[in-house]
Amino acid sequence: MSTAAAGLKDCLFNRDLSLIEFFRRVLGEALDENEPLLERLKFLAILSSNLDEFFMIRVSGLKEKLGDKLSPDGSTAAGTLARIRPRILELTEQQTNCLLDEILPRLSAEGIRIASLDTLSEAEKQRLNGYFNDEVYPIVTPQAVDPAHPFPYISGGSLNLGLIARPDLHRRTFKALNRTNDFFVRIKIPPVVPRFVPVDEKGAKYVLIEDLIAANVGRLVPGASPESCFAFRITRDADIEVREEEAGDLLAMMEENLKQKRFGDVVRLEVSNRMPSEMVDYLTASLEIGADDVYPVSGPLNLADFMFLHKIGSPELKDKPLVVTRPAQFQNNDSIFDVVRRGDVLLHHPYHPYSIVTDLIREAAEDPDVLAIKMCLYRTGHDSPIPPILIEASERGKQVTVLIELKARFDEKNNIEWAKKLERAGIHVVYGLVGLKTHCKTTLIVRREDGHLRRYVHLATGNYNPETSAVYTDLGLLTVDQDTGADATELFNYLTAYSQNTGFRKLLVAPLNLRERMLELIRRETAHAHQGKPARIVAKFNRLADTEIIEALYEASRAGVRIDLIVRGICMLRPGIEGLSENIRVRSVVGRLLEHSRVYYFENAGDGEVYIGSSDWMPRNLDRRVEVVTPVENAALKKYLKDEYLAAYLRDNVKAQELQPDGSYRRAARAADETVFNSQLSFQNGSNILKFAVSY
Repeated sequence: MSTAAAGLKDCLFNRDLSLIEFFRRVLGEALDENEPLLERLKFLAILSSNLDEFFMIRVSGLKEKLGDKLSPDGSTAAGTLARIRPRILELTEQQTNCLLDEILPRLSAEGIRIASLDTLSEAEKQRLNGYFNDEVYPIVTPQAVDPAHPFPYISGGSLNLGLIARPDLHRRTFKALNRTNDFFVRIKIPPVVPRFVPVDEKGAKYVLIEDLIAANVGRLVPGASPESCFAFRITRDADIEVREEEAGDLLAMMEENLKQKRFGDVVRLEVSNRMPSEMVDYLTASLEIGADDVYPVSGPLNLADFMFLHKIGSPELKDKPLVVTRPAQFQNNDSIFDVVRRGDVLLHHPYHPYSIVTDLIREAAEDPDVLAIKMCLYRTGHDSPIPPILIEASERGKQVTVLIELKARFDEKNNIEWAKKLERAGIHVVYGLVGLKTHCKTTLIVRREDGHLRRYVHLATGNYNPETSAVYTDLGLLTVDQDTGADATELFNYLTAYSQNTGFRKLLVAPLNLRERMLELIRRETAHAHQGKPARIVAKFNRLADTEIIEALYEASRAGVRIDLIVRGICMLRPGIEGLSENIRVRSVVGRLLEHSRVYYFENAGDGEVYIGSSDWMPRNLDRRVEVVTPVENAALKKYLKDEYLAAYLRDNVKAQELQPDGSYRRAARAADETVFNSQLSFQNGSNILKFAVSY
């Protein structure tokens, strides 16, 4: 069987259905009774956030492509949407059942209770009524739909109550209007009040704000009863097209786009499964959606809010804190510049503190010998300490250049705010290249030493975001390698002035040479296999959806190259097909940390090469983003990445799941006498990290 004979589409999984399989693995963590109770709840919340983004981006995109155009696997958009719906309904049902039947009862036994109002004492009810009167009633605004009030705008992601009011409750009003029909009332749950309202001062028992408002609905809509209130929530299209080539001011355009996102088309309506069909029909007609866009839920909506309980819950119901170890090179409080001059340093987060990166930027800001700092910021975070340090550096007279990606999805607002602050401080702020997102994670620091300029470079797989660095696994390389420094200089010139001098010495940069080089490396392994030389590929990344890369991997497999792929999310490649991919294994690790690092190993006939960087094997990463992948050349660091880092994920028999030829995933098998091995926990063994991190 060959891709030519079978047709490539028959050798690929559907991208969106593969992503749903990732959601299933996330749900699997919530269903795992071996996990601490609040960690299980956390994964239910994460699944809700994942599904929101899936509808805002992927489902909305499919709806815009309805027609005859086929995806790489041969599916139409309509066909994919039809296959998505039952899978999502199944996931959300399992998610809700897990919450109601397992998590909440067990939390109640642990003293954390979500109570229904009818189970409260009279004293507790009076206290909540006082809270409603003082803190909620002045804010809530019911919105009726009648001849004087058209159907209201409903913001995406907001939680709402809907009810039908009866005209006999408002005889005078309706007599004046000469109307006798029922009318719809929408009550938006105010986002400024807590979703979880404490019943008492101890804060161990809560009621949901929607239940409290429903219990008092008679005060908002006279004559209405709690039984007439039904929760609903909509999701809107958030994938608004940015026409950069038409923008006179990209910053202003992005600010306008953020406003437009509020009015994106509705792509999903979540409703309480108790909502009467007449009200569901009314909402679908008013929102101009179809019945297939309605997703009934048998429990609370928007479980992402339940992350609140994880934050306030008892430590004994959570994972034990990770052991964070400072690398040996940094334990003597030497200057970071001195440390990096002695040899390349590999940082492995969150097992190494991210403060090393922020300390580097701070030291550069304060060091009188540092002349320039250049950084690419993709996702900075609202409270990131890095932009203020850059502002301080500028005030000290450094030449500071910051590339901020305004189009970083869901972080546009933060990035716009930081861009304005940085510009006001006199920093040279660049918004990237027209038509491309700048996704690389690169810092260049230029320092005068002994009458010469030396370039210090930080190249990473993750964003410059200290908050996410605590829950994402990422790698970073610190180096003073001359060629790498020269390449980093060329990279920033390319980003700031469209420099055409793109003959990079070592760095692989998308969209310039990354795709070509990755294909060359795969094909080199194929040639080595044909020649009987050692040939092997091990790659770890987030998503695999590039058909050209997949075809090259299939060809390598047919040649006999052993290929191990560690893919967190989407994987369109079908492993284990005889005559096509029997030499390819695909596994995914979903655990307490979000696997985010990208590492590529090529055996190269015994002279192995290792690369790390920001890019997945996706068309968007290879063709429509600025990405940077760097070779790791230090022998000790290469050995660590190959023999310890990648090997740990291939050895994992706790959190790893293996992709089957039919698209399903199975837990990695563990023999009866095999030692239990969790890759994410294994990296806490500081001796393994430090042994290879010492590279003087």
